[in-house]
Amino acid sequence: MTPQTQEDRLDRAEAALAHLERNFDALNSVVIDQGKVIARLQRQLETLGETLRAQDGDRIAPHNQKPPHYAP
Repeated sequence: MTPQTQEDRLDRAEAALAHLERNFDALNSVVIDQGKVIARLQRQLETLGETLRAQDGDRIAPHNQKPPHYAP
């Protein structure tokens, strides 16, 4: 190989590496953002679940009374 060919190959390899590093950084940012969104959605889901459990308990409680003939 001639020195020029080796230099060209090295330049192409460095350019490819720089491209991969940019892609890596961009994808890493996307993953971090998605992690934040997932955490927020999990908190919202927990809040909604607690709200629904409370509503179900309030709705069922009046209908879940002991019959009048029940003796303690």
